[in-house]
Amino acid sequence: MTHTVEKIGGTSMSRLGELRDTLFIKNGKPEYGRIFVVSAFGGITNMLLEHKKTGEQGVFASFAQADDDHGWHRAMDRASTEMIAAHSEVLTHAGDIQLATRFVQDRMEGARSCLVDLQRLCSYGHFRLNEHLLQIRELLSGLGEAHSAYVAVLMLQRAGVNARLVDLSGWRDEEHLSLEDRLAKGMDGVDPATEMPIVTGYAQCTEGLMREFDRGYSEVTFSRLAAQTAAREAIIHKEFHLSSADPKVVGADVVRKLGHTNYDVADQMANLGMEAIHPSAAKTLRRAGVPLRVTNAFEPEDPGTIIDDKPAETAAAEIVTGLTVFALEVFEQDMVGVKGYDATILDALKRHDVWIVSKVSNANTITHHVHGSLKALRRVESDLSEVYPQAEISLRKCALVSVIGRDLTGLSVLTRGMAALEEADIVPLGAAQGPRSVDVQFIVDHSELSNAIRSLHDVFFPREEQAGVALVA
Repeated sequence: MTHTVEKIGGTSMSRLGELRDTLFIKNGKPEYGRIFVVSAFGGITNMLLEHKKTGEQGVFASFAQADDDHGWHRAMDRASTEMIAAHSEVLTHAGDIQLATRFVQDRMEGARSCLVDLQRLCSYGHFRLNEHLLQIRELLSGLGEAHSAYVAVLMLQRAGVNARLVDLSGWRDEEHLSLEDRLAKGMDGVDPATEMPIVTGYAQCTEGLMREFDRGYSEVTFSRLAAQTAAREAIIHKEFHLSSADPKVVGADVVRKLGHTNYDVADQMANLGMEAIHPSAAKTLRRAGVPLRVTNAFEPEDPGTIIDDKPAETAAAEIVTGLTVFALEVFEQDMVGVKGYDATILDALKRHDVWIVSKVSNANTITHHVHGSLKALRRVESDLSEVYPQAEISLRKCALVSVIGRDLTGLSVLTRGMAALEEADIVPLGAAQGPRSVDVQFIVDHSELSNAIRSLHDVFFPREEQAGVALVA
């Protein structure tokens, strides 16, 4: 087909009004042949679930803990108020604002009634609330995307666009469909050539998107829709460009837009928390042969960065990024020649949902550089101490900084990187380079994260060669 499937993230959705005449409408005319998948307005999913970074309780977390029966009600009231405020900023017609407000009230009060009924049911000993938590999480997640999609349709229809809501959230739907069937049903009868479908980022399905992908579900919906409809291209509109580093760290006048990279680099970026796209979504697009483009939604004339499966024509560093991690070190003198230590450590990390960024080992020591809460890591430490009481187990906060590129062959990244750190008076705690020449990792003290990124970026992206200014999350 000749259509594209395009995703708009939450921060960009909060500036939806700015995008109407640049992204959806060009030169005064609607640009059809495009399917849009939208996230909730910025901050709304945090209020419905929990804050992604701080962990502050939203509706779901308050309901799940049930420390205060009224806590989740207050959280739901706050979320409703913010949702109404969000669409009141975007919509300009009083009638549209009224319709959107009624939509929020209907969905939120419907969800509230559902939770009250479930709470009452679980007051009997035969039913357990924890058996329904995943369904509750999915129900609440879908509210944000359904709201933003509905608001987008109202705005576009008011501007003369033949916009159509495709609500995949399964609201009051008694059918139990797979994701493939849910997408097929939602798109049945839709003609992108003559109408503009606005699709919810959350899709209710028998697989349960949040069970496997949690907050990455919207990109999974986006990628599956692009693959299933044989899209010409998949496009993610962000509020920044993919760049050679974080401009807040190295300076907006210093970074370069990537322009072109591949899924291998995207995977390395995701491993360090700098996602261009969720790894599972990338895999779907890669297997379907659908190229991905990441653009700055507010610079519509810029083609952005294309991500495909093509190798680099010449060796080059493309990005320097880093992440605060913990070094979980297990030292056991009796480890030499004994199998099973690796598996036991991995089981503990998986059990407590700790993200593994990298790993190094020698004859009697295994060190995992991991990303997760200190609380979860203390539990891992406790579990391992029970299994290996003679082992010395330690945790150290540090930072992992990586130089990434499709092909780093012949660039002496490790040698030049170590020299750059030394020149900046940064003492490396470790370094690693794999045989595939895709990334080189440097371990430094956590207080040196930004300094290390700046030092390495200066070496591999000399200022006199820089030609573009771009932004990155």
